[in-house]
Amino acid sequence: MSLPKFDPRTTLLFLLIILMAGLRVIFSIGFRDNPMNNFSTVETMALFGGAYFSNRVKALLLPLLTLWFSDLLLDRFLYFHEWKWFYPGFYWTYGAFALMVITGSLLIRKVSLKNILMATVVVVFIHWTLTDFGVWFDGKLYAKTPAGWWACLMAAIPFERNVIAGTTLYSVLFFGFFEWIKRHYPKFAGEFH
Repeated sequence: MSLPKFDPRTTLLFLLIILMAGLRVIFSIGFRDNPMNNFSTVETMALFGGAYFSNRVKALLLPLLTLWFSDLLLDRFLYFHEWKWFYPGFYWTYGAFALMVITGSLLIRKVSLKNILMATVVVVFIHWTLTDFGVWFDGKLYAKTPAGWWACLMAAIPFERNVIAGTTLYSVLFFGFFEWIKRHYPKFAGEFH
């Protein structure tokens, strides 16, 4: 029986996604319940995985598992909740994240600043509408009326400004870094599987 062949491209991509999750955890310290908490690498992880993995299972699972692990760390060590595998309403966030991965695979087939910025706007819209729909649908903070839905969306704008700023900055940095690596080290060029 032979060992699987080492793929440096997949390894580097996975390490960059782990780095993004690590930055998310580190930069969340001290920002509990603060809009700056959303100046995060989360959306960039989704776009990155979607853009660079041609294998859709890996594109979806690697970023999702990394998000889940960073959520566990934050929940346990920053928010000091009881150890839980998932938080209430997680499916809205993870559903939005899965759509963000798909967005990366569809909108960033060729890495360019225009495509990254377009994808950034789309994933922020997904984050804003889907995760806040979950908050509104829960019914604890906002009435389940059109006015309650609108109030929920408006209350999220300060957070979403930071989501778009963080996603833009981290996407430019991480996509730019990886494209630079691919140009200078040909073994990293080509499609991921």
